[in-house]
Amino acid sequence: MVDITAELVRALVAEQFPEWRDLHVRPVARQGWDNRTFRLGDELVVRLPSAEGYVAAVAKEDRCLPSLAGHLPFAVPAPVATGRPAAAYPFPWSLRHWLPGVTVEDATGIDRTRLARDLGVFLTALRRAPVGPGPASGAHSAFRGCHPSVYGYEVEQALERVGSAVDAASCRHIWAEAVRSAWPGTPTWVHGDVAAGNLLTTDGKLSAVIDFGGCAVGDPACDLVMAWTYFSAEDRTAFREAVGLSADTWRRARGWALWKALVTMAELSSPDSEGMQSRVLAQVLADPVTG
Repeated sequence: MVDITAELVRALVAEQFPEWRDLHVRPVARQGWDNRTFRLGDELVVRLPSAEGYVAAVAKEDRCLPSLAGHLPFAVPAPVATGRPAAAYPFPWSLRHWLPGVTVEDATGIDRTRLARDLGVFLTALRRAPVGPGPASGAHSAFRGCHPSVYGYEVEQALERVGSAVDAASCRHIWAEAVRSAWPGTPTWVHGDVAAGNLLTTDGKLSAVIDFGGCAVGDPACDLVMAWTYFSAEDRTAFREAVGLSADTWRRARGWALWKALVTMAELSSPDSEGMQSRVLAQVLADPVTG
């Protein structure tokens, strides 16, 4: 990964966008994995891919976000300009309008049941948005929007690694249920990474959804995993009702949540120093959220 600092961002902006060269550059408090993000003055934000595998998202978001925004009930990032690769930084990068708010991950006083309903409303609107020239799901979306069976090998590999630390028989049963069905309708938009760190709140209520780097057109099941990664049993019921999707879709969603928990616990994915995914797995095993 490239070492991305405020000094680097300041130099890139001065070279390519001199009209903003005097604006203060500072990193945001909590950084993501795929991109490094910096405030530029009070109204702008700079996002730079952290490695080559995340570069395709820059052009994709620039193309897709403006057309999606008018169909969604909450704010999404608005592209302002696109930076070019440079000697000190080899990838394209983006400038966006800053969206105020606190991530669900960091916010306090959230009414989780209301959040579950609001998120369901957002995902319903996203599914109904015209797909137009939206990209079919695939490697660019880390296969979000594809059938969960694309990660079948990783599930088995993870189960072998974690051994008796998990109930392998129950995991395999859930996975078998997940891959038994497929999305029967027309492919729809998917966000690809609906997580507490990508939802912004204002006064404890959902106000914006960010980071569309994994967006694609395909099966919306992958967007439901927050049922297990964040919500409690009561909130899951509200989320299920607001989303309005079939039991089969929820079974595939459960498979997505199972896969992510297992590969993280098996150290085949991003680090989990706080052990969150073992707690997620317990929720996945306990609650199918199918009604």
